[in-house]
Amino acid sequence: MPCMPVIDSVAPDFTAPSTSLFMSPSLRALLNTLAPERRAALERRLSAQFDTLHDRLFRLYGHTHGFDAWLEQLLSQTLQLASQRTADLGQLDLNREENPDWHQAAMLGYCAYADKFAGSLRGVAQRIPHLHELGVTYLHLLPFLKAGTPPNDGGFAVASYEDIEPALGTGADLQDLTRQLRSAGISLCSDFVLNHVSHEHAWAKKALAGDPHYQAYFHWVHSPEQVSTWEQSLPQIFPQTAPGNFTYIPAQKAWTWTTFYPYQWDLNYANPAVFAEVAQALLKLSNQGVESFRLDSTAFLWKRIGTHCLNQPEVHWILQAIRSLMAIAAPGVLLKAEAIMPTRDLPPYFGLGETRGPECHLAYHASLMSASWVALAEQKVQIIQDVLANTPALPDGASWMSYVRCHDDIGWNVLRPELDLRGPDQRERLLKAAQFFAGESPGSYARGASFQSSPLSVHGTNGMASALVGLASAQTPMQQALAVDRLVLMYSLALFVGGLPLIYMGDELALGNVSPADMATRLGTDGRELHRPVFDESAFALRHDLSTPQGQVFAALCDLSRARREHPDLCAPGALTVLNLGHDTVLGVRRGQRSLGLFNFSAEPVSLNLHQALEASQAVTLTDVLHSEQPCPDTLVLPPYAARWLETSTEG
Repeated sequence: MPCMPVIDSVAPDFTAPSTSLFMSPSLRALLNTLAPERRAALERRLSAQFDTLHDRLFRLYGHTHGFDAWLEQLLSQTLQLASQRTADLGQLDLNREENPDWHQAAMLGYCAYADKFAGSLRGVAQRIPHLHELGVTYLHLLPFLKAGTPPNDGGFAVASYEDIEPALGTGADLQDLTRQLRSAGISLCSDFVLNHVSHEHAWAKKALAGDPHYQAYFHWVHSPEQVSTWEQSLPQIFPQTAPGNFTYIPAQKAWTWTTFYPYQWDLNYANPAVFAEVAQALLKLSNQGVESFRLDSTAFLWKRIGTHCLNQPEVHWILQAIRSLMAIAAPGVLLKAEAIMPTRDLPPYFGLGETRGPECHLAYHASLMSASWVALAEQKVQIIQDVLANTPALPDGASWMSYVRCHDDIGWNVLRPELDLRGPDQRERLLKAAQFFAGESPGSYARGASFQSSPLSVHGTNGMASALVGLASAQTPMQQALAVDRLVLMYSLALFVGGLPLIYMGDELALGNVSPADMATRLGTDGRELHRPVFDESAFALRHDLSTPQGQVFAALCDLSRARREHPDLCAPGALTVLNLGHDTVLGVRRGQRSLGLFNFSAEPVSLNLHQALEASQAVTLTDVLHSEQPCPDTLVLPPYAARWLETSTEG
């Protein structure tokens, strides 16, 4: 597709002119080549999506020369890719159109690097029984597309959107894996890096060779003064290992935009050719059986001088246009925003911003994740209560991703808004939590490590969940038991609050940090490798041995998964209500009308009068759905770091 000139200085007129693109002769001719049923489905979807798609793309690119021709070609390519979907994927699309909330039915996610989980994509297929045993229905494989030469940010420096990383397999292996996962009732989620590509990507190489078409795929700044002007308002993502947002490219005698690492070049979405290339790549991967995309670094897609270049309006027009194209070609596919930021900034990623419309189905609840760790360090739940109270309602069909750990660091600064409401001195709590989990505080049981932080400022914390809760430091059976209880407590909350909860690979087996010897062999200076271990077969062999931490954690997670499947109220969409239990160490959360979650974040047992806490006007029976399935007494004693999921029923 030819690159058209972009006129950045012209503000778009949001009143789109009338257009005859919808069902133009060329599009009609293309549709007429298809079987009647598929043609009818595509006509219906195109009709439903065209107005939104045209509006968002006109906002972005309507001021460029040849917009109508470009859009017609984009639609033609979209319909061609839609026509190439296999019969089983086509049926999947139809089924999910009839049941658009399919992903809200007790789904459980699992996140892993393919190589560390199983060696290769073929190896992942061999792990399906393990996923089944856990009750997993959503598998997020971290980047498996071809990446640049290491260090490559754990694969996020993508060198090709169409090729699989050779060490992991081939496109045929990917298609075979997605077929096996679908047969097992598991949807595959793929990372898709929207913001940048590797400097070894073909587009970057052609730009370096002087091709003006591909030079326009990137951002260029031509003087130190311009760099300084931009930097004044920009955040630092990796302030210690990759400071600044620009990298000087001698061959171009210019700086290119590199938000993350110097080898990751930001794409220029003001160029419609970039949008078209990325959209096609997404649809091609969906045709290989990928059922969900984690859209990496969504907040950074649009650059505007004088701003922090985050969450700009154009970001949401881009995402809504991608959602429309996916709804035409592959409506069975989910979109997940990787927008790790305070909860108050997330509603636009669900389509609740200034320009309203369907956007992403899922987004990470990073604030709840970070708040849970702060609560564990403080042994007080106020920060979780504040986060839940400030969590906005979502549109139909949208869900949070709830989680305990992931491949990234625990980012503490997402909690600043909640803390600032409590007072000007509250941010110090984040520094104390970071020091606690780095093992730098007196009495700390944690064995994590600070990330991109200084003694006076906080950024993030690295470490596997088991190391952070104290398994690595446990010296006695009692200390080990408390560490297991802390880990299970964290997952109990993540699975109770709803949405689509995620297990990070190894947590189900209480795997610890990567050893110092192994860390020394890994390329680059990225401390996040500390919590990217290789799947441990010896730990896996202990998963049914209840005398071991591995067996205890595995059994507990299986019980949590089972309870969600057997009690639909535990995962049905609905409002959460935070209860005042009269104890600052215990979190009480009511889910809908029938489910109650109790979470003791302290090292001391707590006695609760549940009927008084519920303020019930009638007699209420409370059943423990995780343990005994028997009615609870009026006064319940919660052991240290214990969680209870209760189902309520009214007598009479």
